[in-house]
Amino acid sequence: MSLIQTAADNLKNILNQAIEHQPNKRAVIVFDTYSQLSTLLAEAYRLALPEATFIDFEIATPEDILKTFEELGAGDLVVLVQSMSFRLNEFRIRVELFKKGLKVIEHPHLARMKSDEAAVYVDSLAYDSGYYRVIGPKLKTLIDKAQSAIVESPGSTLRYESTFEETKLNIGDYTGMKNVGGQFPIGEVFTEPKNLDGVNGEVKIFAFGDTSFSVNVPDEPITLVIEKARVVSVKNSTPEFDKVIEQIKADEEVWVRELGFGMNKAFSRDRRVLDVGTYERMCGIHISLGAKHSIYAKPGLKRREGRYHVDVFVKTDRVLLDDKVVYQDDAWCV
Repeated sequence: MSLIQTAADNLKNILNQAIEHQPNKRAVIVFDTYSQLSTLLAEAYRLALPEATFIDFEIATPEDILKTFEELGAGDLVVLVQSMSFRLNEFRIRVELFKKGLKVIEHPHLARMKSDEAAVYVDSLAYDSGYYRVIGPKLKTLIDKAQSAIVESPGSTLRYESTFEETKLNIGDYTGMKNVGGQFPIGEVFTEPKNLDGVNGEVKIFAFGDTSFSVNVPDEPITLVIEKARVVSVKNSTPEFDKVIEQIKADEEVWVRELGFGMNKAFSRDRRVLDVGTYERMCGIHISLGAKHSIYAKPGLKRREGRYHVDVFVKTDRVLLDDKVVYQDDAWCV
């Protein structure tokens, strides 16, 4: 089977099971062909959704595209296939489309991935509802009632002596939600501790988002020493990671905030893509460095005031919520 056909099959499952796009609703695909992956996805959508209106971003004017959006009604679908990120006006397109009651699928920053990563990206679009809609809610239930957590990496332990903020799901189930859709691929459950002072210990990371928003993998894991949810020192660092830390420190403390439970089995320590916003769904644990988190507010840390949210990826052996092991042997076990 060709990669385009595999992508089309995966997209059909997303459209039918996650987005629940109805045959009587309109669909508009806005795409570009600036990258191999955007071209591949555009062709895959032609197979998966042949009745849709296709708009080439390289040819159409912003006015024409916005006019097409205005003609859509609640429940219609817009898909954005973007080598980087489309700009039509001063507003974020997805936010404005959600305000109209439209369903939205975004595939951004496709040009950040190399040609030999296309198959990995296509695999990450596979929608296994029996996995996401079972494991995701189970994790949420355990996290929301947990009094503590432990993240173990080789020779290091990071302890969360705290309850957690209300867990958010990104599993392709929009039941009861105001907006339907978002950025794809999906596969994540995330939270952060209510009491940041309760985050202490050490953790090893095998990859991090660098200053070019690429997944940077050092030759050996880097160890973060964390006290009261702040990185106080770094062991076995690299010049590239030093640059990230220095950039954050120039404006704010190096906070450890988000605790992300990635679920997408297409991504692993050894099976990666370069774009950090895509790889963030990697099956395992990631945490964020910096004061920024748009979902959760803390005293002295307002949602919109932090400047940095840098994802780093833990070389995870085990994860425990209270005394229950929920992650081991590179898989969720709930």
